[in-house]
Order: sequence, then structure tokens, then C-alpha cells
Amino acid sequence: MDFTLSAEQQERYTQVRAAARELTTGPGTTTFGENLRKELAGLGLLGAAVPAEYGGAGYGALDTALLYEAASDGGADTGLLFAAAAHLFACVRPVLEFASPRTRKTLLPALCSGDLIAGNAMTEPDAGSDISRLTTRATRVDGGYLLDGLKSFVSNGPVADLYVTYATTDPDGGYFAATAFAVDRATPGLAAGEPLHKSGLTACQASEVRFTRCFVPDDRVLGSPGQGQLVFQTSMLWERSCLFALYLGQQERLIRQCVRHARQRQQSGKRLADLPPVADRLADMRLRLESGRLLLYRACAEIDAGEDSTLWVALAKLAVSEAALATALDAGRIFGGRAFLTEYGIEEHLRDAAPATTFSGTSDIQRQLIAREMGL
Repeated sequence: MDFTLSAEQQERYTQVRAAARELTTGPGTTTFGENLRKELAGLGLLGAAVPAEYGGAGYGALDTALLYEAASDGGADTGLLFAAAAHLFACVRPVLEFASPRTRKTLLPALCSGDLIAGNAMTEPDAGSDISRLTTRATRVDGGYLLDGLKSFVSNGPVADLYVTYATTDPDGGYFAATAFAVDRATPGLAAGEPLHKSGLTACQASEVRFTRCFVPDDRVLGSPGQGQLVFQTSMLWERSCLFALYLGQQERLIRQCVRHARQRQQSGKRLADLPPVADRLADMRLRLESGRLLLYRACAEIDAGEDSTLWVALAKLAVSEAALATALDAGRIFGGRAFLTEYGIEEHLRDAAPATTFSGTSDIQRQLIAREMGL
């Protein structure tokens, strides 16, 4: 069993990590402005897991995850990486795996290059990860479907050019109740709301999206009618593994920052680094990071091998998301009062880490998946 990255992977990691420092972000940056789209595409973050024939890099899950980890480790904004990951894993991957050949050829090159940005329109005011309870309806008409309903917390909602959305086509269909669609922003009857005011992941704009008798042609159905659950679950395997690699990079940054602070900061005539409780806390931070990293790499390896990765993906998502939150809290304890000063960035890391235990399926949902895979 080899735990070492190849020379090619190490070189790519180093290059992306260095390039991430140069991303043109900062106060006033518009999410997915034209320049930023091209920079993200240039790093492969918008199309890493797409074959080269469609304009992507052709990477598997592990190499894709390493890109996101490296970019985060290098200092790229966590919300910005989350926006790119939502585009790639929740939207581009479903188009790649389930769209018709013609639709793939039409959409994928533009999605990989950043000419098109996608938004994930799944969540509703009364439905989160449970796709069987969607109130958005898709009514069959000649040549396609009419969509009616409201989606909430749509990642990239205000700026997306394309929405991957889910609607109920057969209320009594059980597992086959819902269908997935790829809908152009300019489609009559589609209205994206104003950006929601969030406390974390602010570089990823989110909004409501409303569909009112919004016509979607048959060639924009992803998979077959009734396969919405399959489309969603497949995309979640990628999102719950590869996306959370960005939180590995975030933890790496936080630990480095805390180690520097502990070495330099004096308290009662001693360095913080010489106080056992501080050293113990830092050791726990490293333990959580490395444990989550091993699980995430294993989950990605299972995806790349074509194996059933459900258990490993749930374990990885649970471990990494909980570790990100715990490590951000521990960083706050190490920095003390300085953690509340924006110049140190600790409070921003905490605000960005807290949602990780909620989106892509809560920690409770991951525990249920793990228990089910154990045969309970």
C-alpha cells in the first residue's frame, strides 16, 4: 500500500499551490468575474474531472481533489473554491455522466473554460437532501417539461449561466419520483433572486431561483425521466469527497498559522508553544487533519477504481467537515482575543468552516449512511 504521491502529482500540487496565491481576489471582487473565471479554469478547477475531448483535464477523483487541496493550501479564498467545486461536482459532473451526447458537446467545453458557470438548484425551503420530497414540479408537455417551483440556497445562483435542477415528475414514484434537468438562465420563466446575505463562504454567492412555467426541452433532461435520485447521488459522491479537499488545505493553513503564533507569542514569560495545553491542542489539530486526509484519499481512490464508494465517501465527509470546524475553534482558543480581530483571519476561517457540517448532507445524514453501510 503506497501512501506517497507520484512525482507528477507532487509537482502539480506545488504549481497549483503557488498559483493560488496570485488569484485576483480581494474586497469588492465579483464572484466569477470574467478574469477570475479564466484564472480558475487555467488551474483546472472548473473542468478537472472532465475528459480532454470536452475541454477538461481528464483527471480522476484523487487528482481532482489534490487540485482543490493545493489551491486552498496556497491561500485561495475558501468561498471561491466552494463556488468552483459546486460548479464542477454538483453540475458539470451530472452533465458529463447523464446528458445526451449532443448536450455534452454543447455545454461541457464552455463549462470547463469558464464561459459558462453552473448553479446547483436542488435545495428547497422545505427539502434539503431528501430528493423524494421536492415540491418543484415538472409537467410533461409536447417536446419537454414545464417546471414550477422555488429553489433556495442555490450556490452560484445570482451569477450562473446554467442551472442543474431537480423536480418531481411522478409524485407516487418513490425512488423514481424526480427528474434532473439542465436549464439555461435565459429560459423564459426562470428568475434568479438577489444574493443572500451570508456570514460564511461569502465569495460563493447564493440565491433563490424560481421556475414559473419554465419550458425545458427533452434534450436537457439528465438521464431518463425518474432518474433524478441517481443523478443526485452520483454527483454527491464527487462533491462529498473532492469538494472537501479544500478543507484539508484550509486546515493545513490554519495549523501553520497557529504553530507560528505559538512560537512567537509570549504569555507569563513563556512561549505558548511551551505550554502543554497548547501543544496538545496543536497535536489534536494535526491528528484530525491527517485522519481526514487518509479517509478522503481512500474515498477518491474507491471512486477511481469504480468500486462502491458510499461508505468511504460518507466517512470522509463526516471526518473532514467535523475536523475543519473543530480546528477552526481550536485556532480561536490558541489566538485568544486576537481571534476576534479580522487582521488575523481566524474568525473568517471559522465562519467558512461552520457550514461544512451542514451542506452536502449534514453530519447526521453521513452517520445514517455509515450505519446503513454497516448493515444496521
